[in-house]
Amino acid sequence: MKKIILIILCVSLISSCKTDQSKKETESLIKPAKVTLTNTNGKYELLVNNKPFYIKGAGLEFGNIAALAKHNGNSFRTWRTANGVRSGKEVLDEALENGLMVTMGIEVARERHGFDYNDEVAVKKQYDSIKKEVLELKDHPALLIWAIGNELNLRATNPKVWNAVNDISKMIHQVDPNHLTTTTIAGISQHEISLIKERCPDIDILSVQMYGDLPDLPKLIKEFGWEKSYMVTEWGATGHWEVPKTEWGAPIEENSTLKAANYLKRYKGGIEADSLQCLGSYVFLWGNKQERTPTWYGIFFEDGKESESVDVMHKIWNNKWPENRTPQIESFLLNNKTAYENINLDGEKTYEAFVKINDFENDPLNYRWEILPESTDLGDGGDYEERPKPIKVDFEKIEEGKVTFKTPKSGVYRLFVYVNDGLEHAATANIPFKVN
Repeated sequence: MKKIILIILCVSLISSCKTDQSKKETESLIKPAKVTLTNTNGKYELLVNNKPFYIKGAGLEFGNIAALAKHNGNSFRTWRTANGVRSGKEVLDEALENGLMVTMGIEVARERHGFDYNDEVAVKKQYDSIKKEVLELKDHPALLIWAIGNELNLRATNPKVWNAVNDISKMIHQVDPNHLTTTTIAGISQHEISLIKERCPDIDILSVQMYGDLPDLPKLIKEFGWEKSYMVTEWGATGHWEVPKTEWGAPIEENSTLKAANYLKRYKGGIEADSLQCLGSYVFLWGNKQERTPTWYGIFFEDGKESESVDVMHKIWNNKWPENRTPQIESFLLNNKTAYENINLDGEKTYEAFVKINDFENDPLNYRWEILPESTDLGDGGDYEERPKPIKVDFEKIEEGKVTFKTPKSGVYRLFVYVNDGLEHAATANIPFKVN
């Protein structure tokens, strides 16, 4: 009988030890990460729980979080704590499941949308609302940095916006001692840097968003006198404001292969080149959105397929190319002209388009063609835009890489081609044209 009691006590003790150990492991998982910055002789380093953390990230609102982890990214940023589809906690939970850290965006009202930073009551109401958001999420283990607002300088004239950002940053540091703060600016100028240094000294990190001129950033950071650390929270395709236009004003979008080459060039020149102050970056956009076209900024397509720019990010984050590469576009012609040649066509007539593709593995290719009217729902600073509805067109003859079609009624349009390899990779290009 004594032996039985002794065995029961031992089993109970072992079970209790296992429970305690499991409880400790669970508690360690749900503890907030301690995020700090070091500065050693002018070289800044981000630390997460005392371990170096260089940001290999992407801007991601509704994109594929698991794919980001698969390609060896380690972080993503959002623009707000709740995106209308999922709560901030749900976003952070999925990040944690995939081993990723999050720079969590906080929605801050913009002057260009009508907010008045002279209205002290409205500013206080916003402050109180943001404090609730911070208190709700501050202890999540996937949280990395708080990003206070997005491009608040864009079309802004009232410098008091930076006072408001500084007050929010101070509040965050009071209630959340474990995480850093930043704010993002569109482009960079001496004016903005001076205002932020004067009115917003509490932020830990500056975040800059640049596109075609990203390789100039390390030089401009020094020229404008920013001495603290910074990161690049949006970068990628050449902006629609930076490219040539047709004679009727349509911006000419680079094809997916030219975009990919520019992603690599811009990363090396504008991010990798500064090993002292730059803490890493978030490529734009790990997903898909309509902005001037449905393909301009997203490095994924509407059906979830990956563009060649994803190959580039894989190369950057892994120091090697993915095993299967995305098809590349060598040329794309409509009526024997490129997108840069102001293509004018006659109505109700038949024309031919041709795309030449290179695929590294010679995978069988699938082609899809689409004509969209030129977008007229034009937002500002990434605001929501409605995708144009496709034109019903009789693609009379479709061969590999070649299509013949009859033009729609007079107007301005774009001819899109999508080429996929059957392995979730795709290339795309479009040509603006005018029907007389």
